[in-house]
Amino acid sequence: MVVVPPPTPLVKQPRRMSSGQLTVSWRRGRGFSVGEVRAVGLTVREARLLGIPVDEARKTVWETNVSSLRLWLDGIVKGHHDPPMPKLPRHIVVKRKRGRVYRGLTSAGKKMRGLLATSLKETHNYKWRKKARERAYKRRHEASRSKGGH
Repeated sequence: MVVVPPPTPLVKQPRRMSSGQLTVSWRRGRGFSVGEVRAVGLTVREARLLGIPVDEARKTVWETNVSSLRLWLDGIVKGHHDPPMPKLPRHIVVKRKRGRVYRGLTSAGKKMRGLLATSLKETHNYKWRKKARERAYKRRHEASRSKGGH
């Protein structure tokens, strides 16, 4: 059997108002809208596995796209042509964790973030409880309070 790729989606081409054109011009789109895929009876995941491009940003449903998709799927169901191989999700590369300096985990970084005091090493919980207490008593913020001592 012959593997036939899915049809190309068509979208209306924007035209200038000053040109006064009466004909509708179509151009190739990025993918079928979610409404067009659902009108055929597929989910977005099934469509992507079949190799059908899906453009989730598009909201319009054009009958030409629905009919071409339906015709292509009917050919697969009746056995006129084979479906393409399923497209698996792309391999996502995860960046490795950056060093302590970049994450602010050195003593200087902790001091800058207000997590270290001279006498005791404070934790996040201590800092946020302290700030909550300040808010409850309607005290001024710690940054404005320490400048100039007034």
